[in-house]
Amino acid sequence: MMDLFEKKDIKPMLIGVEGEPFDSPDYIYELKLDGERCIAYLSEAGTELRNKRNVRMLPKVPELSDIHRQAKKTCILDGELIVIKKGVPDFFEIQRRSLMSDKFKIELAAKKYPASFTAFDILYYDGEPVVDKPLMERKKLLAKAFRENEKLALSRYIETAGTALFDLAKQQNLEGVVAKKKNSSYKFDTRTKEWIKIKFLKDDDFVICGYVVKETPERSTASVILGSYEQGELKNRGHVVIGVASKDFEMILNQKRLSECPFERCEKDAVYIEPELVCTVTYMERLKHGGLRRAVFKGIRSDKSMNY
Repeated sequence: MMDLFEKKDIKPMLIGVEGEPFDSPDYIYELKLDGERCIAYLSEAGTELRNKRNVRMLPKVPELSDIHRQAKKTCILDGELIVIKKGVPDFFEIQRRSLMSDKFKIELAAKKYPASFTAFDILYYDGEPVVDKPLMERKKLLAKAFRENEKLALSRYIETAGTALFDLAKQQNLEGVVAKKKNSSYKFDTRTKEWIKIKFLKDDDFVICGYVVKETPERSTASVILGSYEQGELKNRGHVVIGVASKDFEMILNQKRLSECPFERCEKDAVYIEPELVCTVTYMERLKHGGLRRAVFKGIRSDKSMNY
């Protein structure tokens, strides 16, 4: 059987549960960094970085090509590629970098907003897989596997006090916290309930301005077009997915249709309706163009009108 390090096709373990902040002596708690999940293969021969789809990331972040020099032993690390902007991880900068192909533009981006890798787990150490070891043993190995610098960092954690860490993440406007069971092993390509995502999400109310339905042989999907008022003018705030069989969507379908788009820029295949219904949506953050990142439809509000 080919060695885990030589094979380089790891599919990482994934978070399988989302929950509310809690405290427990059976868990550790880490900040959830807003970056791109990545596996780092470090040895004397060099650095190799692969994302969740096993795509090589080093061409996108060439400034990290020498982080293997920080490793004390050959190792495989699980962590996040991040770009710090204004003191916090910026998902859009690392996402933008991962989509670049022009070497000159990549070099410019690397100088302006250099990427770094933060390791939160270790899967292989000094010639041996360590995934069957309990998390706390892996954490001890991780702490001694490499020397930190500005390009390679160790994810810190606390025990028991998950609520306090979540409150701190919320104050700093970070993505949230991950709770991990202390005795958990690492299971490749598995959504585990032993890792719990506790996200800090914003919520707001929006006018429902229309919808888009997409039909495929397998299923139908629908998204609601959101809006809000800015100095008396209705602005497009993007889309949020909604269940086609839900009562809320049935209510939306029964609204009076408009003969024309209420926004400056119209969308193909969109059906626009009278902006009378108000819904609540949770989301990670507002985008520059006014839309919402990771929006989740929570429901129609019967206690608010279009002029909220």
